[in-house]
Amino acid sequence: MNLSTRFNETAVKYADKDAYIFMDQGTTYRELDAQITRFAAGLQQLGLKKGDHIALLLGNSPHFIIGLYGAFRAGVTVIPINPIYTADEISYIVRDADVKLIVALDKVVPVIEKIVAESPDLQVEKFIICETSEDVTWTKSKLMPKFVPFMHFMKNDFSVEETDAQGEDIAIILYTSGTTGKPKGVMLSHDNLYANARDVGKYLGITNNDRVVTTLPMFHVFCLTVATNAPLISGGTLLIIPQFSPAEVTRIIKKYEATMFAGVPTMFNFLYQYPGATKEDMQSVRLWISGGSSLPVALLHDFEAKYDVKISEGYGLSEAAPVTCFNPIDRPNKAGSIGLSIVNVKNKVVDPDGVEVPIGQVGELIVKGPNVMQGYYKMPEATAATLKDGWLYTGDLARQDEEGYFYIVDRKKEVIIVGGFNVYPREVEEVLYNHPAIAEAAAVGAPDPEQGEIVVAYVVKNDDTLSEEDVIAFSKEHLAKYKVPRRVIFLEDLPKNTTGKILRRELQKL
Repeated sequence: MNLSTRFNETAVKYADKDAYIFMDQGTTYRELDAQITRFAAGLQQLGLKKGDHIALLLGNSPHFIIGLYGAFRAGVTVIPINPIYTADEISYIVRDADVKLIVALDKVVPVIEKIVAESPDLQVEKFIICETSEDVTWTKSKLMPKFVPFMHFMKNDFSVEETDAQGEDIAIILYTSGTTGKPKGVMLSHDNLYANARDVGKYLGITNNDRVVTTLPMFHVFCLTVATNAPLISGGTLLIIPQFSPAEVTRIIKKYEATMFAGVPTMFNFLYQYPGATKEDMQSVRLWISGGSSLPVALLHDFEAKYDVKISEGYGLSEAAPVTCFNPIDRPNKAGSIGLSIVNVKNKVVDPDGVEVPIGQVGELIVKGPNVMQGYYKMPEATAATLKDGWLYTGDLARQDEEGYFYIVDRKKEVIIVGGFNVYPREVEEVLYNHPAIAEAAAVGAPDPEQGEIVVAYVVKNDDTLSEEDVIAFSKEHLAKYKVPRRVIFLEDLPKNTTGKILRRELQKL
């Protein structure tokens, strides 16, 4: 099903209810549905046809929701792009994805000018500019004839021509973070997106009574499904926060009595360490959802103890739209586990030949379900290597226990091999997070002439007296000799992507 069609049904049912609250201003489902229709009609008037590609260079805002669902209503495929990417990064995606129109923040105009100047073969014909400040210097740009102000664009009175967009048509192309080279475009159909939003909503019990803190980046698939699509097709209210801060999250939760928060481990860490939040401030939230990367067990226990709440950790990846597992909300969770397969999705752990391994053994996690991607855009070989016999090979190492719960061991490509022994970075990091003087930690491999690789720990400390010797001594108490970090490097901050996930590959470059 087309998400826009499903949203329209919800909008009719909950017409006068707030679909979202942004900057403390509410917008009803009726108003949002009308905005989506106007945007879709505007795209068609600009000549966009079913199957054409547009890019959204937008942060967390109503513009993103209107652009996303408006494109769906017009049968147009969306390519969300992080607006803080460099000109080179944006240019690669726009060209690779065959984008014809870009919807962008006004502050991105200098980057757009650079891209156009350096890419004479660019297919982009128009730019819809969203004003976010009183600074309108972009109107003096040489590209002005190609610019359409968002507000003017939204004042049209055109009607939307019906499109024959089908469930199997591509709704969105998400470009991966490029951990193994150039980013790949993950093609997700309307059916993929709707199925995962529907199934996540059912598994987590999301209803029209939920008020969801939407502070994860909307252009990222975690936020897109869990904190945007699932609540919107259920009649819930999005509490949109442009940029994460523990103070603003706490304020929003208190003011609007939020019922659900979805975040990555880094966000939970900031909220845990934030002195301005109390247990009472957080009591309205019934669902605390963690994903994006593994949540350290020590942080999980500390957060739950401080705020007297329960965190449900899950797992997903762009290629699965993204969710495949969650800890159930109707029973105690298992610390360190990503939970059970959600509704309509199958997960299993296999050996290199694709044969399921015995319970407790480590292998590669593979996934099957209506949420699994259609493939990588213009990359048939990469698609064939990832989709095999209807299963999506995730590249993540995992194990399963007797009760069916899955545990991510580590990324297949990030395993550190010390003297022939496998060391999983997460195992080292779990130990480091248990040290009271360590705020954040990451383990990576470094070349070594004798062992092949050694373990190097990068640490952010919250006690200036902590030394490298202290960290190594602590590690020796809890880890086998070959797993103990041989070097400890202290940093002010660890490199992270836009969702707050720690980037081990960037640490390896230091």
